[in-house]
Amino acid sequence: MPHDWRDSLRLAADLALLGILVTVGSLPIVTAGAAVGTGSMAVHRLLTIGRWPTAAECWASFRSRLVPGVWAGPLVLVAAWLIAVDVAALRRGAVPGGGVVVGAVLLAAALGAGFAAVVAGLSGAFPVRMEAAPGAAARPGSIRRARALVAARPAALPAVTGVVLVAAMLAAFVHPALVPVLAGFALFAVHAVLGRVAFIRGSAGGSPSPM
Repeated sequence: MPHDWRDSLRLAADLALLGILVTVGSLPIVTAGAAVGTGSMAVHRLLTIGRWPTAAECWASFRSRLVPGVWAGPLVLVAAWLIAVDVAALRRGAVPGGGVVVGAVLLAAALGAGFAAVVAGLSGAFPVRMEAAPGAAARPGSIRRARALVAARPAALPAVTGVVLVAAMLAAFVHPALVPVLAGFALFAVHAVLGRVAFIRGSAGGSPSPM
């Protein structure tokens, strides 16, 4: 079947709306983990079963992720503040090291952001971890899955980090009002890269494998 340009336009509009909704949902900071996880779940549904989740499904996903992800937003905010303070101190000469250490800090920050993006991608590809029933093994969370994935597929981390860096570069050049739109495209790109490099597959209700 020939490709219809209207499908691409519709997808772009949907991803733009997704980015805006994820950004708005992340504004309270403590809800950022739930908002990003729900957006990631929506992209995963689209890529695996060919449709966006319903509003009720998104709300259920958001509620189930709210408590487990409450630490994610504050943690990212604190990490970004510490990196900014370190870089500022190095550039002022208040801390020895100069440009070499600044580059090392920025590289570590980029890889950390890439790892966070891997976690976000896996949080959408896998259901939220729930408490295991008596006698049942607990399912690993997204962070443990991300560590296992990076260890098994070393190319995944630099590939996803590249997506994050491209998104950050675009955010620096576009109008500030358009920055939230990039979030949806970034989530889509993270899932596409994980699908290509790390072979993330499976339906939303199934058991996809990162290996």
